[in-house]
Amino acid sequence: MSVKEISEAIESGNILFGVKQALKYGSTHSSVSSKKGAKASSSSGKLKNVFIAKDTRDETVEKLDAAGIEFDVLKSKADLAKELNLDFMCEVFSIK
Repeated sequence: MSVKEISEAIESGNILFGVKQALKYGSTHSSVSSKKGAKASSSSGKLKNVFIAKDTRDETVEKLDAAGIEFDVLKSKADLAKELNLDFMCEVFSIK
């Protein structure tokens, strides 16, 4: 099911690869602006789903957890690359 979602997102151009993109577009934490203490969350809620490979590095999982990003765990990086017909391995897939 999830691999199918990723495949469809790749075809439609609604996919982001990597932890940096997931953190940029999916962070649920608000940052406090310097003017009047107002809160701004410019990137919150822009991702529909986030998926990670089961062999994702611990530090990557910790970064996603710290940012409040929920994710589902899928197959290994090699299996995902093969099933999605990618010529690279990726730990984090985000669907916009």
